[in-house]
Amino acid sequence: MDALTDFLDGPRARGAFLLRSVLDPPWSLRIQDRAPLALTAMVRGEAWVILDDGDPVRLGPGDVAIILGPDPYTVADDPATPPDVVIHPGQHCTTLDGRSLAQEMDLGVRTWGNSPDGSTVLLTGAYQMRGEISRRLLEALPPLLVLPEDAWNCPIIPLLGDEIVKDEPGQEAVLDRLLDLLLIAVLRAWFSRPEAGAPAWYRAHSDPVVGKALRMLHGDPAHPWTVATLAAKAGVSRAALARRFTELVGEPPMTFLTGWRLAMAADLLRETDATVGAVATQVGYGSAFALSAAFKRERGISPQEHRAGVHRPQRPRSGHAVGTLTP
Repeated sequence: MDALTDFLDGPRARGAFLLRSVLDPPWSLRIQDRAPLALTAMVRGEAWVILDDGDPVRLGPGDVAIILGPDPYTVADDPATPPDVVIHPGQHCTTLDGRSLAQEMDLGVRTWGNSPDGSTVLLTGAYQMRGEISRRLLEALPPLLVLPEDAWNCPIIPLLGDEIVKDEPGQEAVLDRLLDLLLIAVLRAWFSRPEAGAPAWYRAHSDPVVGKALRMLHGDPAHPWTVATLAAKAGVSRAALARRFTELVGEPPMTFLTGWRLAMAADLLRETDATVGAVATQVGYGSAFALSAAFKRERGISPQEHRAGVHRPQRPRSGHAVGTLTP
């Protein structure tokens, strides 16, 4: 299994919020829905994404933005336009003083805006729960990532635009999978560029020694790995592997393995009904107690609390506030 497959295996939209917005200037949307991750794809016109602690970033036709929550942000026709609409948790839409706009701005199936023939058309998809996006993925991304149209070639946006306005049997499942595909396609294009700042462990897969060790850990996380067994299979000494792995990945092999096992366990706990003991066995822990102890030590909550949706406070993100690729 390659690094990208592992990395992108987390997105699992379930009843995701998807909307086609049709707008005429002036307009400004204050997004405070606390969604962990949202995508905005420009179909026509332009928009500006404004993080509270960052400079405005322009989106043109064909551009896609990934915005990480839960912090609020603004999307507007112009950075100077003051917000006139607020999007609350549950995608409840109101004026600044709290008056509902659900009926007033309804333009049809999953379509919303202030004009049926507006000069700006954008598609928005939002993951509703943190469990749908692995923590490992969220922590590898900047708060705002923008992929310009001419940096990639992807047919998913037109397809999503066609499907988002349909009301047919099974449509929710179709849209969930299209949102996942769009996210994966954007991230694949993003991480293929050297300026994207891919995680150290991702870049390390190109190293002939460390890459081999990483593939072994990813491919069989339940195996009772030690640095010695990894080194033997990679064809180097234990000391050489430990030194090079730590240098390229940023942490020792066993620390990385622990994080990978717990990331897998976190996703399995949310995605399946498997017992904690069954999950423990699947990811390389000898018992439910051993997994629970590791989970609580590393994440501050128990597996049961994670499954129930309890969150510990997020650590501050490192890296750049905005990532933008140039073609």
